[in-house]
Amino acid sequence: MQPRTPLVLCVLLSQVLLLTSAEDLDCTPGFQQKLFHINQPAEFIEDQSILNLTFSDCMGNDKLRYEVSSPYFKVNSDGSLVALRNITAVGRTLFVHARTPHAEDMAELVIVGGKDVQSSLQDIFKFARTSPVPRQKRSIVVSPILIPENQRQPFPRDVGKVVDSDRPERSKFRLTGKGVDQEPKGIFRINENTGSVSVTRTLDRELIAIYQLFVETTDANGKTLEGPVPLEVIVIDQNDNRPIFREGPYIGHVMEGSPTGTTVMRMTAFDADDPATDNALLRYNIRQQTPDKPSPNMFYIDPEKGDIVTVVSPALLDRETLENPKYELIIEAQDMAGLDVGLTGTATATIMIDDKNDHSPKFTKKEFQATVEEGAVGVIVNLTVEDKDDPTTGAWRAAYTIINGNPGQSFEIHTNPQTNEGMLSVVKPLDYEISAFHTLLIKVENEDPLVPDVSYGPSSTATVHITVLDVNEGPVFYPDPMMVTRQENISVGSVLLTVNATDPDSLQHQTIRYSVYKDPAGWLNINPINGTVDTTAVLDRESPFVHNSVYTALFLAIDSGNPPATGTGTLLITLEDVNDNAPFIYPTVAEVCDDAKNLSVVILGASDKDLHPNTDPFKFEIHKQTAPDKVWKISKINNTHALVSLLQNLNKANYNLPIMVTDSGKPPMTNITDLRVQVCSCRNSKVDCNTAGALHFSLPSLLLLSLFSLACL
Repeated sequence: MQPRTPLVLCVLLSQVLLLTSAEDLDCTPGFQQKLFHINQPAEFIEDQSILNLTFSDCMGNDKLRYEVSSPYFKVNSDGSLVALRNITAVGRTLFVHARTPHAEDMAELVIVGGKDVQSSLQDIFKFARTSPVPRQKRSIVVSPILIPENQRQPFPRDVGKVVDSDRPERSKFRLTGKGVDQEPKGIFRINENTGSVSVTRTLDRELIAIYQLFVETTDANGKTLEGPVPLEVIVIDQNDNRPIFREGPYIGHVMEGSPTGTTVMRMTAFDADDPATDNALLRYNIRQQTPDKPSPNMFYIDPEKGDIVTVVSPALLDRETLENPKYELIIEAQDMAGLDVGLTGTATATIMIDDKNDHSPKFTKKEFQATVEEGAVGVIVNLTVEDKDDPTTGAWRAAYTIINGNPGQSFEIHTNPQTNEGMLSVVKPLDYEISAFHTLLIKVENEDPLVPDVSYGPSSTATVHITVLDVNEGPVFYPDPMMVTRQENISVGSVLLTVNATDPDSLQHQTIRYSVYKDPAGWLNINPINGTVDTTAVLDRESPFVHNSVYTALFLAIDSGNPPATGTGTLLITLEDVNDNAPFIYPTVAEVCDDAKNLSVVILGASDKDLHPNTDPFKFEIHKQTAPDKVWKISKINNTHALVSLLQNLNKANYNLPIMVTDSGKPPMTNITDLRVQVCSCRNSKVDCNTAGALHFSLPSLLLLSLFSLACL
């Protein structure tokens, strides 16, 4: 194989000239001068030549075309740069793109004294003005390719070409990287024989701004001969994105009376274009203000920062005099630094004029009248006020205070949250006989404090005159409840007490009659004239109508008014116990086995309805047990219980044993109760009481039964 000659790759770009050594080429394609400095004039005059550009593709400049990055300039076919119209500031940097079928290049024009831009393409492509780098043998030297976004058909179109006069025969060029053989695939390709680099479709800088590619040469078998060498494709921005307000809704607040120049809010928009160019350099203005009163220019927006500030005097910024305390501004953001050719986007800013407490509340009247019946409670009058402040704020909401005329705290006042009225209420019933008239002095204030130059005046107080109406009040028992203590079983007709009821209507002359209202047991009677209460039946402490030894009855006192009024009184009778109930035993039936080894029969208990000392200790006895009958025994266990037992086993039968129990009252009371004892057959763990046979009586019981039979003949 013959030794390979030195390889020279020459990429003809939209801004960058192929760097070659002087001994390789006599003609260098591209602009002869790539950087120009132009002093910013007061105005660029239409069709006036600014400077001349010299471009050569070393092949006659056939079909030479120029493109300028600013829409306000053009380059004539002779290379002269002229303005399209009379303009002033146009930015700091311009780029001129020249292209023929054989070469293309970019020249940079820096306007000295022009508007400051965040950065310029010279920062990105600073290599364009660097001194040529000497080409080394057998090395690939490439420079970035610049391609404007949004190019139209036809595609594919060449954007550069690799030139190598010493390339070995049958060697090929190969292009790799994202945009070629990696996603997004197929955007760029290279002619493996000629080295022409082409783009296959429209590019979008906002999707991908820079493509990192690699160029290499290979032999016929695909083996790399040279490279890979990085190749950067930079997409040149076009103004194809409108400004967008992305952070809405935009709502601002400013206090009424704020000084001129008060900042309300900030509006900022976003532009997806290259921030290093005028394509994303935004300026703001107010397109419309609604409403336009009292001034069509209530606000101003900083064109660069987007700050909205007030521009009217504090006197005009008065919420109470404005037709509407809410303003809507149509804010426009325009790129290209606000020039007419710039794209625009709009948003609505809502500005609320907030209230401050610069108006004190005032009563609509100096005096209010109210009437109320004695004994009644509740709202008696609504006090109305006026306040010019915002009804949704504490500057409007009223707070009322009774400052005089309420020593007994009979009145209270609360604010109605919907109407802001003061609701004056009676909370303690009034008495006509004590006072028929009341006069209150009431003050109204706001929840929020007033501004320093405003104070509460005479209109912030009012007088309320209240008339109390007399009503026929029912008589009142004194005391209530009435209490007496008596022994139960007192004789019928006994006087318990004389009730006393008085009529509160002291200014009226009325008589009172009495009657029984509730007497559950029907034991009582009351004299309707003098109120004397006596008994109509025997009082019984053990009655179900008595609870905890207290009997409760109700009486009525009715006056002679029209209509008559009624009062109710309660009588509590505490009944003292007497020994009027004999004790009783339990249980009254017992079982025992006929062959029981334990002759205990049953434990008896006794109870008494009376209270101590008329109850236990109880005395238990077997009533009149004779000698032949002495097979039973009763033994005391405690004050309320005793044990009944046998002295010997008995045959299976039923026995009635008379048990006598006596309480401890004075005098004592005794009760005799038959205890039925069943003597049962108990065999093989089975108890059989059904065949106990006829009843067996003790001798005293038989004698009593015989006497009873003779009495019945």
